[in-house]
Amino acid sequence: MIEYIKGEIAELTPAFVVVDACGVGYGLGISVNTYSALQGKTEGKVYVYESIREDSHDLFGFATKSERELFLLLITVNGIGSNTARMILSEMTVDELCAVIAQGDERLLKRIKGIGPRTAARIIVELQDKVAELSYGTAANVTGTVAPVANQKVVSEAVSALTMLGFASAPTHKVVNEIVKEQPDITVEQLIKRALTMIK
Repeated sequence: MIEYIKGEIAELTPAFVVVDACGVGYGLGISVNTYSALQGKTEGKVYVYESIREDSHDLFGFATKSERELFLLLITVNGIGSNTARMILSEMTVDELCAVIAQGDERLLKRIKGIGPRTAARIIVELQDKVAELSYGTAANVTGTVAPVANQKVVSEAVSALTMLGFASAPTHKVVNEIVKEQPDITVEQLIKRALTMIK
């Protein structure tokens, strides 16, 4: 198993990168987000997923472990292959996609090319709880806007506390994000107390 490849970026396009590591050029399929992370660099490090089949051996590269984690979750959903998962990750950042899935927003998922109503519903049903548990440290609402950095710790602590109290992750994330959006300076204690009155 290849964990990551680090070396000179010999070739880079929005969908493909060639990393020269010790004289060997590794070609990897990438998302647009990974392309943006590597753009302008002469050297880089990409985390790897190997797709091995009888008729092919493909490598996919990711700028972060969290993007690879989400990719691996996506391809567990029936009807989503490696290329479709890469397309999804090209449309949204990891944080945005996690928020959309956690909050059950089929509408935004259906905007992605190749994702119909049934596939969008399957993604949400199968990954909603798993995505909420990943906790990448940022929160986003359904429009894809990320909570300010100063609020991230507050959001994370509040969600963690509410989940420990027995509330489901997905609705908890949604309510907490809505509150923080309205009151950016709210404390953890205030956030938990208000969320307790709103979570259904």
